[in-house]
Amino acid sequence: MSYAKAVPVFARAGLDVNLRNISAVSSRRLGSTVASTQRNQSSEESTDIDGAVPKTDVHADLIQQSRKHGTSKNKISIDFNQTKEAYKSKDTGELLRSLLVFKLCSYDLLVDKNKEIMDLSKKILGQKTFERLMKMTFYGQFVAGEDHQAIKPLVRKNQAYGVGAVLDYSVEEDLTKEEAENKEMESCVSAAERESPGENQRENKYKAHRQFGDRRGGVTGARTYFYADEAKCDQHMETFLKCIKASGGSSEDGFSAIKMTALGRPQFLLQFSEVLVKWRCFFNFLAAKQGMEGVEVLEQKLDLGKLQAYLEKLGAKGDFQSWFTGEKIGSSGTIDLLDWNSLIDDRTRISNLLVVPNLETGQLEPLLNKFTEEEEEQMKRMLQRMDVLAKHAMENKVRLMVDAEQTYFQPAISRLTLEMQRIFNRESPVIFNTYQCYLKEAFDNVSMDVELSRRDGWYFGAKLVRGAYMYQERSRAAEIGYEDPINPDYESTNQMYHKCLDYVLEEIGNSRTANVMVASHNLDTVKFTLRRMNELDLVPTDKKVYFGQLLGMCDQISFPLGQAGFPVYKYVPYGPVNEVIPYLVRRAQENRGFMKGAQGERDLLWKELIRRMTSGEVFYTPA
Repeated sequence: MSYAKAVPVFARAGLDVNLRNISAVSSRRLGSTVASTQRNQSSEESTDIDGAVPKTDVHADLIQQSRKHGTSKNKISIDFNQTKEAYKSKDTGELLRSLLVFKLCSYDLLVDKNKEIMDLSKKILGQKTFERLMKMTFYGQFVAGEDHQAIKPLVRKNQAYGVGAVLDYSVEEDLTKEEAENKEMESCVSAAERESPGENQRENKYKAHRQFGDRRGGVTGARTYFYADEAKCDQHMETFLKCIKASGGSSEDGFSAIKMTALGRPQFLLQFSEVLVKWRCFFNFLAAKQGMEGVEVLEQKLDLGKLQAYLEKLGAKGDFQSWFTGEKIGSSGTIDLLDWNSLIDDRTRISNLLVVPNLETGQLEPLLNKFTEEEEEQMKRMLQRMDVLAKHAMENKVRLMVDAEQTYFQPAISRLTLEMQRIFNRESPVIFNTYQCYLKEAFDNVSMDVELSRRDGWYFGAKLVRGAYMYQERSRAAEIGYEDPINPDYESTNQMYHKCLDYVLEEIGNSRTANVMVASHNLDTVKFTLRRMNELDLVPTDKKVYFGQLLGMCDQISFPLGQAGFPVYKYVPYGPVNEVIPYLVRRAQENRGFMKGAQGERDLLWKELIRRMTSGEVFYTPA
């Protein structure tokens, strides 16, 4: 069954655009696309989003017995306790700053009131003195500089010690809670829903709710964008383009990160997510009726004869077998979930994507009664901006990572990212999708996308994180009334992370076409990865397995990996001091939980500081 050769079955609807040909929507760069004026889990986002506490028993002796893989390969052994190597890129002043900042982050009062304290400091000290103080402490620890030029010395220094950069412009609006809620409600509710509330049968999970309109609530590690207008989305795109260009200019194999909610009206992401989930639920319902409940997702196959008979028994009308061509069914007369998903591939009056099956009539019906022309254009412009960024990344030889977001947006984000992978990952992994392993469905999502890449013949690219939105997701699910999408406890998330990672590593070992970014601060996860790489004869020079951590955190993991030859990257935030305050607030909040339990990192910093003092290296300067 060839997923790539799926034939559109909705010609009767007069649909005229193919989602797979997003690249055709925008064949040139947009100058402007504006048409009109327990043991709690913790969270982070960009790199690990796991908030997991590094263990102190860090004897990473990963030497395995030699095996043959064509030729004998040396197994990698890394001792993460060697502080001289871990901190050789830091002068003593930087070690002292790290100790100070991490200690301050452990005080609840300072963290809870940090924004108020910073505002007061600014008034008392004045702008210039305040900025100087911030650059000596929090800003200097977690932010690389104010612009592309200012960050170059740090990026080059890290590269000299084997650590690359994922550039991330961390400026965001400093909105009040009420302002954020108003923006969210305005941008997530369609004109049809405003005109006729309750007329469209929408699922509560995929509707905007004012009490959760401020998506920053309960989130420490993820940058949040709120829709203002199309001009603002163009500005975000231009910022991402500058990051891509800077990443391409700073290294041969750079990464850049983007967020889909920065590129368009989130209403489309909500609606498309609901459609995708309803189609999948429909498939699961039919699979259960054919006795396949509980079967692995890729092993579930619908017999089309039984499908037709069952739907007719329910009173549905229509030739359901005509939804699939003979070529697609093949000799088996069955389809799996990937074939099923292809039913919504081929259409691009974009609003025509938003159709769901009706069991009673056997017909496809629109999710909403109508879409305005402006809403149609807004949806199209989001796809155009994505296409511009992907093309720019390919031209600059930069890998583009699409960050994960909330579960009510994520199905659409993942699907649109997948379509970009099918277009741009034909010869190398340009587009990376992000998988949040605190989700119960994480392994199903990873395994399905890997299988799709096999069938279609493109390079699979993944960034694995634990997840950034746990508290918000759980609170929203409980209050609105749908199943909690998060794994029940921290250990379950660890197991899910390692299960997904192992699956991708096995795929790399088998095909050499998959690629993964292990975005984690958890040393056990890093050790697990190294052990499995040794067992699978995967070596750093393959450049198939990458590691990622945030700037200013876990240097004792990043730099030993980099010096051992592994592709390892720091997420490098940058921007003017005043405009990255929201980012610094989150870093302080995140590090409170992280540093309370991460005595090991502070112990290593003290160990290196004492070593320098006793060996006459107090004034050590990195080469």
